[in-house]
Amino acid sequence: MQCIRKFKDGVMKHLLFGIGVSNIIIIFLIFLFILSNGIKFFNSYSVTDFIFGKKWISLSELYGLLPLLVGSFWVVIVALLIAVPIGILTAIYIAEYASPKVKTFMKIIIETMSAIPSVVLGFIGLYVLSGPIKEMFNLTSGLTALTGGIMLAFMAIPTIVSIADDSLEALDKSYKEASLALGANSVETIFNVLLPAAFPGIFAGVMLGFGRIIGETLTVLMITGNSPILATSPLSPVRTLTATIAAEMGEVVQGSTHYYALFTIGIVLFIISFITNCIAEKFIRKAREL
Repeated sequence: MQCIRKFKDGVMKHLLFGIGVSNIIIIFLIFLFILSNGIKFFNSYSVTDFIFGKKWISLSELYGLLPLLVGSFWVVIVALLIAVPIGILTAIYIAEYASPKVKTFMKIIIETMSAIPSVVLGFIGLYVLSGPIKEMFNLTSGLTALTGGIMLAFMAIPTIVSIADDSLEALDKSYKEASLALGANSVETIFNVLLPAAFPGIFAGVMLGFGRIIGETLTVLMITGNSPILATSPLSPVRTLTATIAAEMGEVVQGSTHYYALFTIGIVLFIISFITNCIAEKFIRKAREL
């Protein structure tokens, strides 16, 4: 029996190692495929014209990245301004004030929110939210960066709440007890002691929420207006990096400059995601050391 158990442990160990290595290899091959195609774009197009170009008009062979970056920026800013305060305050309530029954109920609701398909949020934004935004701000169209940001906030909130709640729950009870013993009330304890102590984990949750927002495609494709312009406010129609790939890849001629330009956008997104995950991992590691 001892030999059989050791054999099973050895097989499982090598199996898990193989799965882990294969995942790394697959991610590397995906990046290599995107990189090899994206680099070809610069054989026929200037790097500076791509990075600093102010127009993205594929029919005129103008591939400026700035309008897409600005569009993504406005959507992300709106989403984070909504999701971060709501997510952190919700996590505080769950960790410090909610009864066990309410805590369980709220966690179920949050998990359900994270399971909502992006196309459903797109329909909600298209048929429910865009009309009121159009009337409220007297716009010609309600399909704006603001609409997209509001709906993407619903995608980021579950991630922020879950990680922020875990970070607060993981804190040693002595933090809270010492603060209360020194005469601080519960609100002062939360904002002056618990939140600073849990900051690395909370910030990691915010960065992962950012990654969720920047990588979303279908929702922003449906409700941001798909206008590749240098938007000056979130009330303008915009087009994001992901929406550009989704909207144009299906009709592009394979091997054309336009085709390789979309892969170059993929490289930009890959770099953003990589940096985001590295920052989040760094702060998660700090949170575990506390």
